[in-house]
Amino acid sequence: MSADLSHVDTWLFDLDNTLYPLESEFMGLIEVKMTDFVERITGLPREEARLLQKKYYTEHGTTLAGLMMNHGLEPKAFLDEVHDVSMDRLVPDPELREAIARLPGRRIIFTNGSVGHAERVLAHLNLRDLFSEVFAIETADYVPKPSLSTFDRISKLHAIDPPMTAFFEDSEKNLVPAARMGMTTILVGPHAKDSTSEHVHFRTNDLPGFLTSARLQGSSS
Repeated sequence: MSADLSHVDTWLFDLDNTLYPLESEFMGLIEVKMTDFVERITGLPREEARLLQKKYYTEHGTTLAGLMMNHGLEPKAFLDEVHDVSMDRLVPDPELREAIARLPGRRIIFTNGSVGHAERVLAHLNLRDLFSEVFAIETADYVPKPSLSTFDRISKLHAIDPPMTAFFEDSEKNLVPAARMGMTTILVGPHAKDSTSEHVHFRTNDLPGFLTSARLQGSSS
């Protein structure tokens, strides 16, 4: 059955591994750069640096947040370096563009990545003009999802009414505060079907198909 999203007038989309497939392995390029960075500033052997990177991601929401808290890192150099990767693995999807374009109301990017990274990826995917705003890690004062304070920040900044908002994410934990606030949550990606979280309302590994089949405001299908 198609999803009933006829109550939604604000559409929040995560960026990485949500608006392009996990299978592209694009984020793998960024993770290698993160390990390079952690290895260099800590002096740890590479495998230990990689484990620390993952530990910070798990405990703090992003590797960057862990580096800022534990190493006093200034974020700009990190963000500029790790996001400086080739876009070759990302392929524009005309079906996704058409599906997003038909969504009524506002469309906003909500990412733990940087503004520059979001702008580059959206432009490469030919999606930038479909989104009115980009709420990135700088906008969140470097406090990443799933922090409730960051959800409060985006909600106040853009006057978001949670019961009329849908949030699309590849990370189950990032959907928890959204669901608790009253948003409709959609887990995206190849592992979505395996989720049993009460905070996930819909699951899909076919975002264009999901959006195209959904019931929207003003539509009968």
